[in-house]
Amino acid sequence: MSLALVLGGTRSGKSGYAEALITRHHASGDPPGADGRDRWVYLATAEALDDEMAERVARHQASRGGGWITRECPHALTEAIAALAPGTPVLVDSLGMWVSNRLLAGADLATERAALVGALRASRAHLVLVSDEVGFGIVPDNALARRFRDALGELNQAVAAIADEVVLMVAGLPLKVKG
Repeated sequence: MSLALVLGGTRSGKSGYAEALITRHHASGDPPGADGRDRWVYLATAEALDDEMAERVARHQASRGGGWITRECPHALTEAIAALAPGTPVLVDSLGMWVSNRLLAGADLATERAALVGALRASRAHLVLVSDEVGFGIVPDNALARRFRDALGELNQAVAAIADEVVLMVAGLPLKVKG
């Protein structure tokens, strides 16, 4: 198992960098799936609830190219990670969307965080997780946004603690924080 966490702000280059980590480190020269192993797996947490978000999702999918199997898991991320085969190269994009989805669903975020971290620890897949760094901004002016910021910050800390590698993206440039 390996676990990398890629953090950054909006449009910092997180997803592209994370995709390159997967494809660069898990390319055998054969097309994904040619050796009988699973292809690169993209666990997508976004829900396209409006036209603008649907367009964003479509752009993300088009930029990835072939070789990826996308599994939608806006709520069941923990279960999706627990079901991964050993050695599978997996990109999770993003923890921020997942926290938002679970928060709006009224979930117990501390319990959800513990379950997700447990699944990450138990997984034998090669995982790269993307998340928003929320600690650089101002204190939000409403309670829901503050709950989101706090929950994601706590999840980022928990994942970073068990990660082999942590990278902070700034203006498209990777800054290695751990590993």
